[in-house]
Amino acid sequence: MKTKTSESRASQLSETPDRPEELSGPAAGESGGRAPSQNRWIALAVVTLASFLDNLDANAVTVVLPTIQRDLGAGFTAAQWTLAGYALAYALFLITGGRLGDIYGRKRLFMFGVAGFTLASIVCGTAVLPEVLVAGRFAQGFMAALMVPQAVSVIVTMFHRDEWARAFAVLGAALSLGSVGGPLLGGMLTELDVLGLGWRAIFLINVPLGVIALVLSARSMPESRSDEALRLDIVGVVLLTTASLGILYPLIQGREQGWPGWMFAFMGIAVLVLALFVGQQRRRHRRDGSALIPPTLFKHRSTVVGLTVTLLVFSGVASFFLVLTYHLQTGLGWSIVKTALVTAAWPVGITATFQIAWKFGTGRGRLCVRVGSLLMACGALWTLLAVWSAGSGELSWLQLAGAELVMGCGMGLTTPVLTAVVLGDVPPQDAGAGSGVLNAAIQFSTAAGVAILGALYFGGVEGGVGASAGPGHFSSVTSSVLWCNVGVFVLTTVLSSFLPGSGAAGKSDAAAESAEHDGLPEHDGPAGHEETADRLVPDPA
Repeated sequence: MKTKTSESRASQLSETPDRPEELSGPAAGESGGRAPSQNRWIALAVVTLASFLDNLDANAVTVVLPTIQRDLGAGFTAAQWTLAGYALAYALFLITGGRLGDIYGRKRLFMFGVAGFTLASIVCGTAVLPEVLVAGRFAQGFMAALMVPQAVSVIVTMFHRDEWARAFAVLGAALSLGSVGGPLLGGMLTELDVLGLGWRAIFLINVPLGVIALVLSARSMPESRSDEALRLDIVGVVLLTTASLGILYPLIQGREQGWPGWMFAFMGIAVLVLALFVGQQRRRHRRDGSALIPPTLFKHRSTVVGLTVTLLVFSGVASFFLVLTYHLQTGLGWSIVKTALVTAAWPVGITATFQIAWKFGTGRGRLCVRVGSLLMACGALWTLLAVWSAGSGELSWLQLAGAELVMGCGMGLTTPVLTAVVLGDVPPQDAGAGSGVLNAAIQFSTAAGVAILGALYFGGVEGGVGASAGPGHFSSVTSSVLWCNVGVFVLTTVLSSFLPGSGAAGKSDAAAESAEHDGLPEHDGPAGHEETADRLVPDPA
C-alpha cells in the first residue's frame, strides 16, 4: 500500500499559501485583509475532491496490483514501476509545483493539474500494455504535484482565519476517507467488475469526478499568486531527477536484466550527478536564495536526523505492504476484498493514536517516535512470525489484522512528531522549503522502498519456481524479506535517541514569537501559512 497517511498528505497540501499581504486577486481584501467569498465552500469542496482522488488512487492501487499485473501480462518490474513511478514523479516535482502556483496563479495550476490528472487516469484505465500503464502513473504523479499543493491556498485566501479550523477539518476528513476507503473501494470495484471494467474502474472513476472539479473550480475559485519575483530552480530539478532515476532505474530493472555491468556504472554516475546537485544548490542559494533545497536546512541536527528517520519509516512501510499484498493474493490466493479488509486495520490504528502524538508530541516527541517505531517493528515481526508459522497452510486473517493494527498505532505516534521535529529548528524564512523537502522525502522513500525490497522479494520469488510457486515457497521468501522491514523499524527506534529533546519545538515557537514582536513576518517565503495550516488540520488518519 502506498503510504500516504492523512497527516503527511495534509502537510503536503500546505506548500504554497503566502502571507495575506502577498496575495493578489479576488480573494485579497483591503490592507491585506480578505473578504470571504460566497463561493468559498464550493471551492473548498472542489480542492477536497481533488485531494481525495489523489489519496484514493495512492491507496487503492497496491491492493489490486497483482490483478493488474496478471491482466496485462506484466512482469514484476512493471508492477514495481506502477507504484514507484507515481511516488517518484510526485516527489521530484512537488516543490516546483507549489512554486509554479505562486508564480503563474494557483487556480490556473490547480485546474491544469486536475485536467492532467484526469487525462492520465484515462491513460491508466485504458492501458493494454504495461508500459502504457507505467507512463500513465508517472503522469498522474506529476500532475498531482501540480494540483495538490494549491489546495490549502484556497482555504487561506478565501476563508476568514476563524473559519480555517472548520475548513481544514473538512479537508482532513476527506483525506481520512481516502486512506481508509481507498483499499476497500479499489477491492470492491475490482471484485464486483463494475460495468465490466474490473480494476480499470479505479482509474476511470476519476474522469467524471475530475470534470466536475474542473467545472466547479472555474466558477468558484478566485485567482491568487505571489507578488514577489520568485524564481524556479530548473537546473536543480533536472539534476535531482537525473540522479534519482539513475539510482532507482537499476534497482528496479537490474534483476530482470541480470544485473549487467553498465547498470552499476549507471548508479555510479548518478551518485556523481547527486554530488553536482549538492554543489549547484549551494551556489544557487548563495547567489539568490532560490535553491530547490536550501543547504541551510541541513545545519540543524533535528532536520538531518528527522529526515533520516522519515526515510526509513516510509520506505519500510511501502515495501511491507507491497510484499504482504503479493504474498496474500499471489501466494495464498486471497481475494482482493479480503486483502483490503486486512489492510484497513492500518489506518484504524493510525486514527487510534494520532491524537496522542498531536497532544503530547511537543513535550515528549522523542518518546513518541521511539515507542511508535518499536510498535511498528513489533507489528512487522508479528506478521513475519504469522507467515512463517503458517507455511503452506492457512494464514489467520485475525492475526494479520491485529499486526496491521499494531503497526498503524505505531505510525500514528511517529509521523506527526517527525513532521514537527524536522521543521522544529528550521528558520521562518525556510519553513516552506523545509516542508517541501520533508514531503518530497516521504514520497522518494516510498519509491526507494518499493525498488529495493521489491527487488529482493521478486528476485526470491523468481529464484524458486516463479509466479506459480506454491504457498510454501512464497512463505519462505516473504518471511525472509520481512526481516528487512523489522530491521528498518528497529533501526528507526535506535536513531530516535538522536532526535532533539522536548525543547526543540518550544524554541521554534519562541523564535516565531520573537520575530513577530520584532515586526518581522513569521514566514518570509512562499509558504506563509504553512505552520498554521498544519496545526489546524486535525485529521488523525
